[in-house]
Amino acid sequence: MQDFDTVNQAFSKQSDYFDDYDYQNPILVYMREQVHQHVLKFLPQKANYLELNAGTGLDVCFFASQRPESTFHATDLSDGMIQKLQKKVVSLSLDKQISVQQCSFLELDKVENKQFNYVFSDFGGLNCAKDLKEVATKLIPLLADGAYLTWVIMPPICPWELITALKFRFSYAFRRLKLGGTMAHLEGNYFKTYYFTPSQVEKALGNNFKKIALEGLGAIIPPPEREDFAKAKPIFFEKLKKWDEKVRYSFPFNTWADHFIITLQYQK
Repeated sequence: MQDFDTVNQAFSKQSDYFDDYDYQNPILVYMREQVHQHVLKFLPQKANYLELNAGTGLDVCFFASQRPESTFHATDLSDGMIQKLQKKVVSLSLDKQISVQQCSFLELDKVENKQFNYVFSDFGGLNCAKDLKEVATKLIPLLADGAYLTWVIMPPICPWELITALKFRFSYAFRRLKLGGTMAHLEGNYFKTYYFTPSQVEKALGNNFKKIALEGLGAIIPPPEREDFAKAKPIFFEKLKKWDEKVRYSFPFNTWADHFIITLQYQK
């Protein structure tokens, strides 16, 4: 069982600088734009939207601005993230459109609304789950027929990490391939991270979900922790982005990447 108190502590500490780091990292900025473009293809104009692992609200506030007729419910485990999210919602005058609730993805039975038609989770928040079936069991009762689900998940294969084996960084290069998950280190806290393939996501959700779209996120471009690369070699980074855009929808680039974006539709 995951130690969610440790996860809470780690992300609460990170909440103090989370937005600044996101805005200043050109790789993260580009990746988040890609995620937003993907979601907007499927997010209804009048949605009842649920977000898991909403963090400081960078995504939910953006989507609320794009879908003013929609309602949004943002959840997160972290004390710090929830505090930042609540302040942001008020400061942007989105409090009538966005509701906020502190709970993990394994506590979704605490969510009162039962008719969400869009469920979103970004940047590997669900990689803290040991078993995605447990998440699905809590989530399915909340879904309306025809609901869309978009999850951004870290897969076991990330080429940019694997090539670091050439520099003898074997622990880092093969960390995603460890059976039973690998120990992550964040803000002085340690907790398990698990990696999933798209087929494992589909299997966990069950036969009532049909895959609609799949694309790699960071298939060609370097991962966010290599922001130094993007800043030092901006012209080459722009070329990598163009190559990434051409291949991200095709195998293996839609599954071998820093993350993948998968959208499925639920039918009762």
